Amino acid sequence: MVVNSLSFLLFFIVVFTVYYMPGIRQHVARQNVWLLLTSYFFYGFVDWKMLPILFGITAVFYWLGAQIKKEMDANNRKKASRYMKTGVVIGIGLLLYFKYLNFFAESVASLLNQIGLYVSWSTLNIILPVGVSFFTFKLISYVVEIKRKKTTPAESFLEFATYISFFPTISSGPIDRPNTFLVQLRKAHMFDYNKAIDGCQQILWGIFTKVVIADNLASVTNIAWSDYQGQSSTFLIWAILLSPVQVYADFDGYTNMAIGIGKILGFDITKNFNHPLLARNVSEYWNRWHISLTSWITDYVFTPLCLKFRDYAYHGIMMAITANLVLIGLWHGANWTYAVFGIFHSVLFIPIIYSGELGKNRKLKEGKYGLPLVKDFFRMVLTYIIIGIGHIIFFAKDTYSAFDYMHHIFTGSWEFVRPIGFSTLAFIFLLFVLEWTTRKKEYALQIHAKFTGKRTWIMLAIDYLIIATIIWFGTFENSQFIYFQF
Repeated sequence: MVVNSLSFLLFFIVVFTVYYMPGIRQHVARQNVWLLLTSYFFYGFVDWKMLPILFGITAVFYWLGAQIKKEMDANNRKKASRYMKTGVVIGIGLLLYFKYLNFFAESVASLLNQIGLYVSWSTLNIILPVGVSFFTFKLISYVVEIKRKKTTPAESFLEFATYISFFPTISSGPIDRPNTFLVQLRKAHMFDYNKAIDGCQQILWGIFTKVVIADNLASVTNIAWSDYQGQSSTFLIWAILLSPVQVYADFDGYTNMAIGIGKILGFDITKNFNHPLLARNVSEYWNRWHISLTSWITDYVFTPLCLKFRDYAYHGIMMAITANLVLIGLWHGANWTYAVFGIFHSVLFIPIIYSGELGKNRKLKEGKYGLPLVKDFFRMVLTYIIIGIGHIIFFAKDTYSAFDYMHHIFTGSWEFVRPIGFSTLAFIFLLFVLEWTTRKKEYALQIHAKFTGKRTWIMLAIDYLIIATIIWFGTFENSQFIYFQF
C-alpha cells in the first residue's frame, strides 16, 4: 500500500474517522489499540507472513527493556548491561540474517572459488521484512537508551508495540527515538485544526515533490543506471546532475507525507531533512541528510569510536568517520557498492578534517538581492555535483558497473540531449528557490507564517495551484518510493 495511492487514502480516512470518534479520542488506550491494529494491517498488507516476525521481536525487546530497568533500579549495572548487549546482538543479528546472510555467504564462496577452493552455495529463500532497517534501529535504541537512563521503558506492551509499528514511519522512517515518541503515546490526542492543516500542507508538498519532480526525473536516472552502455555521454551526465534532486524529492517527499500524517493524528515525528541541497561540503550534507539515521549512527557508532581512537588525533577521527559512512552505506543493502559508496564519501572528509573545518557549521548568509554569497553558491554547486557522482556508485549493479559508467562518459558519443521537458526544469528551479527562501522552515511549502499564520485566500490559492499541478504534471505510473527497498 503506497502512501500516495488511492488505497492508502481510503485506509487513512477510516483510520482518521475512528481515531477521533467520541468514546475513542478521550481514551489513550483506545486510541493506541486502534493505531496498533491499523499499523499491523498496513504492515501485513504487503505480506501477512511478516507480521509474526514483527510481533515476536517486539515482545522480546519489550521484555529486555523491562529487565534492564529492573536491574538498573537494583543498581546491578553489569546484569543490565548484559541484557542491553543481548538486545543489540539480537538487533544486529536480525539485519545480518534477513539482509546480509546470502550476500556474505556468496561473497565468501566467490573468494574461495577464486583461490581454487571450489564451494557451492544455494541462495536461501529468506523473506525480507518491510522496513526491517528502520524498526530494528528503533528496537536497538530502546534498550540502549534505557541502559543510559535517557528514557524510561514503555508503560505497557501496547504502548511499545504501537511505537515500533507506527504505520506512517515503519516502511521508510524517520527513525523516531523512544524518549521523544513514547511520551506522545501517553496522552489522548484531540483533533487540532491548525496542526491538521499544517499536516495537510506538508503532505501536499510531499506529493508534489514525489510525483511531479522525483517520478519525472526517475525516467532519466533509472535508464542511466540500468542501461548506461546504451546511452550517450550527454545522457549519462544528465543523470548525474538530476540524481541528487531526484533522490531528495523522492525521499523527502515520503518523509513530508509521513510527518504530515503524524501531525493530523497529533504526533510530532522526527525531522529527517534540513535542506541538504544547500550543503557547501559533504560534512554539511550528511548533517542535513536523513538526519534520523545519521544522528543514530553518530550517537551509537561514531561517538564511541571517536573516544576509542582519541589518541590518534585527526587520524582517529578519520577512522571513525570511515567506519561511520561504510556502515551507513551498508545499512542500505547487501552490495559491495554501498560499502564503496561509504568509502567514497569518507575520502571527501579528508580535507575537511585535516583543515580543522569539521564541526564548524557556519550559517548561510544572504548576499545582494537575498541570493547566496558567490563563494557559498559555487561550493553548493560543487557539493551537489560530487553527490551526483557518488550516486553512480550507490545505484550501480556492482562496483565494475560503477567504474564502467564513468568510462562510458569519456568514451561515449557527445550529442545534444534534453531528456526532460521545460516544465520539469521549471519545477526543479522552483524547488531550489523554495529551498533557499524557506531554509529556516520545516519544509519548503511552509510559508503561511508570512501571511499572519492563518488560513488565507493566498494560501488556499497556492494549495489549489499545487493540486492542479500534481494532476496535470504528476507521473503516477511508478509511484514506488526509493527507500522502500531499504
